[in-house]
Amino acid sequence: MNIFNGLKIRSLKELILTFSDEQKCINFLEEIFWNGNPVSPFDKTSKIYKCKGNKYKCKNTGKYFTIRNIGLFKNSNLKLQDWFIAIWLFTSHKGGLSSKQLERDMCLTQKTTWFILKRLRACSAFENNHFLSGEVEIDETYVGGKNKNRHADKKVKNSQGRSFKDKVPVLGLIQRGGKVVARVVPTVSSYHLEPFIFRTVNLGDTVFTDEWKAYNGLHKFYNHSIVNHGKKEYVNGNASTNCIENFWTRVKGAIIGVYRVTSKKHLQLYINEFVFKHNTRKMSPSERFMHLICSLTYGKLTAK
Repeated sequence: MNIFNGLKIRSLKELILTFSDEQKCINFLEEIFWNGNPVSPFDKTSKIYKCKGNKYKCKNTGKYFTIRNIGLFKNSNLKLQDWFIAIWLFTSHKGGLSSKQLERDMCLTQKTTWFILKRLRACSAFENNHFLSGEVEIDETYVGGKNKNRHADKKVKNSQGRSFKDKVPVLGLIQRGGKVVARVVPTVSSYHLEPFIFRTVNLGDTVFTDEWKAYNGLHKFYNHSIVNHGKKEYVNGNASTNCIENFWTRVKGAIIGVYRVTSKKHLQLYINEFVFKHNTRKMSPSERFMHLICSLTYGKLTAK
């Protein structure tokens, strides 16, 4: 019987009391992922032998493993309780959590907290892969600081006016009353936007966009309605992009207020975090914690 069924934690204090030592954390993870039947990460078909020290042996390969071989914890010497605290803080800070703040909260090095948060953002990508249907709003945005605010040696040449050479384009789609999905894209041309839209939105359903030319071909595959922002039109009957624009406002507010700056290389990880927090906004803190914990084998994680 899974003793953690119906687990409800209301605060960080309760989390620490519930998982007060390493063994309790190990028992919890083993029940969540294996439910009493350990599976070898080296050969899923292999018979398993239980050994001392929470170790298991894969009969087919002769290799030993523990629950810490699961993606998130692999190659990490951090105590599982510290991982659980970090996951709780990550899922509870709706406006974002910086590595510097986590460093202060947990008395760890900034290098360690950066490593933790990068892995958690990678894990949260499972919430950024939903298939959308019904009424879907689509909008692209650009993320990046203003060129005029940069030091002279960091200014991007020829980025004035409508040039966005100094910013990163991101495409967002939100199902009204439902989930949001967002991706960093190379450009905002139809060549790069349409394939992702086709993979994400049920063909034949309703999509709402602004007048950007990259969306002109969507009427061939969807019931496509447009709002013309260039003419100060923000609602056209049932058509608007207000929901996805509200999401962009929260994203940019968090980047400016919490992270200050994000690199092009890691921007998708931050987008994953914002999407996760939007899509789980109606969950309780305990539900969000469990939701992420139960996804920890998703995705290919690296320690880099």
